[in-house]
Amino acid sequence: MKVYHGSYVEISEIDLSKSVINRDFGSGFYVTKLREQAEYWAIRKGRHYKTSGIVTEFLFPDVAFTSYGMNVLRFTDYTEEWLDFVVMNRTTESPDNLHDYDIIEGPVANDDISTRITFYLEGGITKSEFLEELKFKHTTSHQIALCTQKSLQMIKKAFNKIDLNEMTIDDAIVQSLIEDFHVNDDQAIDSYFNSKTYLLLIDESTKLHEKPWQEIYGMLKQELGYRPNCL
Repeated sequence: MKVYHGSYVEISEIDLSKSVINRDFGSGFYVTKLREQAEYWAIRKGRHYKTSGIVTEFLFPDVAFTSYGMNVLRFTDYTEEWLDFVVMNRTTESPDNLHDYDIIEGPVANDDISTRITFYLEGGITKSEFLEELKFKHTTSHQIALCTQKSLQMIKKAFNKIDLNEMTIDDAIVQSLIEDFHVNDDQAIDSYFNSKTYLLLIDESTKLHEKPWQEIYGMLKQELGYRPNCL
């Protein structure tokens, strides 16, 4: 799937050493599947640094949540567990994460919710009252925190080239799926990164990455059955 990062500059290389503490899920590189959310942060950070702000697109495979031996934590909603975890991370003074998760997914504590968290910590509202409030906020938000170097192996910058000879293996295969199967880029990305062929490709012991991309693409098409509706 496509994910986005909003900042005051384009992200060409991810450097976890530049991560800050006291964020919802600890220090890490944060992305979202909601482009409008990334655009909001790009504008906000751009104003602070006096730039126009830039949204950088990345590709992130769904199977990263269940494969590759990643230690993953996922929150589907604003729950008591989410609140306790966010409070733990936001109130720490340690420069290191208080957890050992590689990837964390869940909703965002936006400005309004952050204010209420502070009120809760000051004793102005009970946990049950706070969680009851969240039920009626109907906040649509999403974030994925990549907290370790291991997790960064799962994300790559989205391609923007059209010449297959100049593309990486991933880019060439995704572009070929779009052209040959007449699907949109999200469908092509999901089909490729969730395929068995991709799992073999990133396993260095198979040496598949040393093969021409056309040969790997042929394996993928065979896996998909050559039928567009398989995508």
